[in-house]
Amino acid sequence: MTAPHTPPASSPEPEERSEADRLRDLLRTPAYLKALVFSALVGVPVSLAAFWFLVGLHQLEHVLWADLPKALGRDTPPAWWPLPLLAVAGAVVGLVVTRLPGAGGHVPADGLRAGGSSAAALPGVVVAAVASLPFGAVLGPEAPLIALGGGLALLFRHLVRAPATPQSTALLGAAGAAAAIAAIFGNPLVAAVLLIEVAGVGGPRLFVVMLPALLSSGVGAVVFTGFGRWTGLETGGLTARFPTAPPRLDAGDVVWSVVLAAGIGALVHLVLIGGRLTAAFVAASPFVRTVVCAVGAGGCAALYAVATGRSPAEVASSGQATLVGLAADPHAWSVGALLAVLLFKGAAYALCLGSLRGGLVFPVLFLGAAVGVLLAPLPGLGVIPGAAAGMAAATAAALRLPVSSVVLIVLVLGNSETIPVVILAAVTSFVVAELLPAGPSPRKATGGPARVPGP
Repeated sequence: MTAPHTPPASSPEPEERSEADRLRDLLRTPAYLKALVFSALVGVPVSLAAFWFLVGLHQLEHVLWADLPKALGRDTPPAWWPLPLLAVAGAVVGLVVTRLPGAGGHVPADGLRAGGSSAAALPGVVVAAVASLPFGAVLGPEAPLIALGGGLALLFRHLVRAPATPQSTALLGAAGAAAAIAAIFGNPLVAAVLLIEVAGVGGPRLFVVMLPALLSSGVGAVVFTGFGRWTGLETGGLTARFPTAPPRLDAGDVVWSVVLAAGIGALVHLVLIGGRLTAAFVAASPFVRTVVCAVGAGGCAALYAVATGRSPAEVASSGQATLVGLAADPHAWSVGALLAVLLFKGAAYALCLGSLRGGLVFPVLFLGAAVGVLLAPLPGLGVIPGAAAGMAAATAAALRLPVSSVVLIVLVLGNSETIPVVILAAVTSFVVAELLPAGPSPRKATGGPARVPGP
């Protein structure tokens, strides 16, 4: 008797065809096509709102940290300047957390989130961000922008009375967040890659989420760029342009970038644990302890100014302007100043992560660049490769999004020569941070789930 023919145990082809067919069917669905069109339309108002939100933050920061000190006859803010400003920030954020829906957005120590935005939470998000960022919080604007973009997209859906489904909520939330986040990073590609990793989905679901997000961020970038040139105003894109061309990489750059990244990954991991411990401390009495932590961050900036004679704004800020200055003239920073800014800004960053409202990216970019510049005199390591590796390592350890970190650093630096050390540093730092013992759970520290896995 002839043995019956046995088909192969598994064949990937039918499954692959099925996945492709499912994607085609989805793209032909009228509801999804409508979502794409709506996402493109949403990109326009969301981008304009993000633009003016950033302009407002920038102008208010300039008034508080430049115009007012000059009105008092000071070229730079005095050492005590951050204390009252951050006390005000802590009081306002404490009131928002205890009185308004959404608690002003998620706690930065939880990590970067995509989703969970709502129209009801928008007032609290805006007020908390305005109270935190211009007043000296050691945080960036990306997290409030994500919440602002997602919330506005859902608000527009409500205004036009479009059907509300779980799928449309996820799609429009991602589209609005992408349009807003593209404004601050100056590139829709960063927003798209960032949301790919934050969403954490694969297969057809990846295309379902990312097509509206990519389309909205692209339209938003066009509107943002054109509107910015038309008005003559700038929000201050995130860039770090060194005055000299990046050198050709050699063995020293590669080896030191790996060693540097391992150390930075461990240090950033500890800072994030400090932020989560701060969040647990604040959760017990939100108003009072938010003020205490905010004033503590101001104290770090004041001590830095007293110790170094430099401006307290170098600590009490997101670090964006300071990063630009560091890149333009890294030799203007002494070893003592670099050590001091790492110590005091790192401590203030941990305090703000658990108490105020903002994002993780901007301060950690500066801290990574400062470590790279500090260690640049090591044999075989240059300033530009050191700063590139430092920024990539710090960002990957903080966000736990290695691909997004690489894309962001490459675009911030604006060169391709340092891509190898950026990739090596990001991967090394990410692995080291993930392998270290975990700190307190974000759920326990803040009372809610964390969207991005962290320490």
